[in-house]
Amino acid sequence: MRRDSRLSSVLHVLLHMAEMEGPVTSDALAAVMHTNPVVVRRLMAGLRYAGFVSSAKGHGGGWVLSCPLSAVTLRDIHEALGAPALLAVGHRSDNPHCLVEQAVNAALDTTYRDAEALLLARLGEVTLAALSEDFHRRMVASGASLKDISHAL
Repeated sequence: MRRDSRLSSVLHVLLHMAEMEGPVTSDALAAVMHTNPVVVRRLMAGLRYAGFVSSAKGHGGGWVLSCPLSAVTLRDIHEALGAPALLAVGHRSDNPHCLVEQAVNAALDTTYRDAEALLLARLGEVTLAALSEDFHRRMVASGASLKDISHAL
């Protein structure tokens, strides 16, 4: 099963945008994400609707952050992306009348709900500002500069 990496990709892009002065085009962001600009525009649409980014068309246009990094959590971004499933595991539903399957599914449902609630709570505790601070610590520790990590933006 393929994992949904949209949250990770968008967080990556948002942190790059936080380091940029001025708008960044969908083409440039697509290069960072190794995808098509149309995919970037679809992803960014949910972020724009939530008020996290805005865009301008035409020469000199592109995407910009619309709010402070400290005001946005990873959970906010997850929800702006449409709240995709966090867990890739599920349970069988081949024989819903089977009492064994019912018992297994009841236990798994509770466990999966608890795990997802814990994960969502943790995502709600981490801000984009905290990610940016961690990035800057890592950059300084590695001896790199913003130019070294720009991914050609």
